[in-house]
Amino acid sequence: MSDSARTASAPMTENTFIAEASGQDDPPTPIKGLRRLMWWIIPANLGIFLVWGAVPGILLPRQIALEFGDDQKLAVYTVVATVGAFASMLAQPIAGQLSDRTRSRFGRRAPWIVLGALAGALSLVGLAFANSIVGFIIAWTLVQICFNFAQGPLSAVMPDRVALSRRGTFAAISGVGLMLGAIGGQIVGSFFFHDIALGYVIFAVIAVVLLTLFTVFNPDYPSTQLPKEPFSLGDFLRTFWVNPVANPDFFWAFTGRLLLYTGYFSVTGLQLYLLTDYFHVAEPDQIIPLLGLLSLVGIMISTVVSGPLSDRIGRRKPFVFASAAVVALGFVLPWVWPDITAWFIMTFIAGFGFGMFQAVDTALMSEVLPSAKSFAKDLGIVNIAATLPQTLAPGVAGAIALTFGYAALFPVAIVLGLLGAFAIWPIKSVR
Repeated sequence: MSDSARTASAPMTENTFIAEASGQDDPPTPIKGLRRLMWWIIPANLGIFLVWGAVPGILLPRQIALEFGDDQKLAVYTVVATVGAFASMLAQPIAGQLSDRTRSRFGRRAPWIVLGALAGALSLVGLAFANSIVGFIIAWTLVQICFNFAQGPLSAVMPDRVALSRRGTFAAISGVGLMLGAIGGQIVGSFFFHDIALGYVIFAVIAVVLLTLFTVFNPDYPSTQLPKEPFSLGDFLRTFWVNPVANPDFFWAFTGRLLLYTGYFSVTGLQLYLLTDYFHVAEPDQIIPLLGLLSLVGIMISTVVSGPLSDRIGRRKPFVFASAAVVALGFVLPWVWPDITAWFIMTFIAGFGFGMFQAVDTALMSEVLPSAKSFAKDLGIVNIAATLPQTLAPGVAGAIALTFGYAALFPVAIVLGLLGAFAIWPIKSVR
């Protein structure tokens, strides 16, 4: 049903919401309107992804380097990042299951978004006091779990409330907040290079405020009258397995996203150590803001163009293929030319390519979800392919760098990105 047709029909009621939340027709129009929701998704994503950009990219590796020294920092960071990433992998599907079954007058998602943000903020403050490898693992794992309990339900907002015909545009706008956070987090995080504890507190407060405001200004329909879904442990455990036979499109989309994100973040996620140990930059905090701005400009240009253009021509795949090619081209530069100038050029080119992918990826994923009744659960699995690489990639990259040296990161990332693009090719339900 189109937005115009819905406007001309009878007013939205909770019964209509219940029917449509069960998979009938497009999802209901947001209570305050789609335009408001589109604008508010930017600061909501910003609140979470500032944390993902600043903490694993700047504050946490810097804190570990100060605590353990140059000889042990990469090994310790690899362990901490890997354990936290697996916690993230478990947290989102669990959060999805819980929010799908939540019945409250505030809807299914809002309580978890707010509670996850509050718990994540407290965990960030605790991370500031970590001074041992066990302390870092526990604190960073809690940060991962709590903020994923907010992000999982937040990711269900699009299939919950946005019509298929508008999802490309919504995904592009949502991607603005995501990328502003991921890249902006590195920029702002570099300002706390010498005051890490204050940085943790600032990002904690920002996340709580922005996510709470999102739920206040974009209320959802009450879920108290939705039928209760029985819980099956077997069904839940099966959500961690994407069946390529039963849901081939979902499987290939999941695989493509996992590979593309892992390739991109295996390089960019280890930027601080690359700058200090590969390019031998004495004061990385002085150039990280400029690098972040270059990446952000590239991402923004391609994102704001690619999302609406994808809706207009009705195609997603060409943007994914082009993205992988552009990012691969960018990564070739510092591989064959290990100079800080090459890193500056690569930052813009790779950002431009990644923005093309980010603009259409969320829309593509929402169109291959296997279940219409459990958006958050399915998107929780989908988001493993996004948040897992962003948090696991530094650990994977650390293992590669420890074994083969930093230069090996670039060819590995190029191969992963290209394989991710080819994984999209077999999808039949999306062009």
